[in-house]
Amino acid sequence: MVAALATAGLPVVANPRQVRDFAKAMGQLAKTDARDAQVQALDALLTRRRQLVAMLTAERNRLLLARPAVRRDLQQHIGFLERRLREADTGLHTAVQASPLWRVKDDLLQSVPGVGRVVSLTLLAELPELGRRSSKEIAALVGVAPLNRDSGTLRGQRLVYGGRAPVRAALYMAALVASKRNPVIRTFYQRLRAAGKPAKVALTACMRKLLVILNAMARSGTPWHSERTLVRA
Repeated sequence: MVAALATAGLPVVANPRQVRDFAKAMGQLAKTDARDAQVQALDALLTRRRQLVAMLTAERNRLLLARPAVRRDLQQHIGFLERRLREADTGLHTAVQASPLWRVKDDLLQSVPGVGRVVSLTLLAELPELGRRSSKEIAALVGVAPLNRDSGTLRGQRLVYGGRAPVRAALYMAALVASKRNPVIRTFYQRLRAAGKPAKVALTACMRKLLVILNAMARSGTPWHSERTLVRA
């Protein structure tokens, strides 16, 4: 029902606990094994895609310095990896299309300027808590929440570390694009740079702000709208 309403563009907020309680009241006590299996399958496909991209990048780099004796072999392997990467992308697309709710979430996340297909799929597979945690909690899970390095009276520089590396890597690319094409993130980035913040620090702050926005959108089921998002974030 939630998927159907969201697909029709109607606002809907479903409390997962209440949905589960209703299922129990109706005698539906089955666990979410099927859903968990879907998430694991999507995560496996994403992992394989990252592996293919890494291999493809390595082979392309080798080709730049390769001697004539091995160039043909490298070119053939690169062609093979490119075909496998296209097949992996098709598999990911099919996995999302097979779930009405995932399709809705994917469209919702990709409505944000800077968030593309790979970023959206990474969030779906590797950050299922999105929309179900507070801003601070979701930032800590990903590893973009500043953590102190204090000891006694000493106050160290705040750093971000830990968390889920694949999600953080995807957010970095999204923030990089958003700092140029997303009006809210671009304004935020420019303000930090004007205040003297190093580019890396400003971009990390943009990652966190983008994640907070995505978390709020996932919670409310509301697509991107720059003016409302600017007020809310």
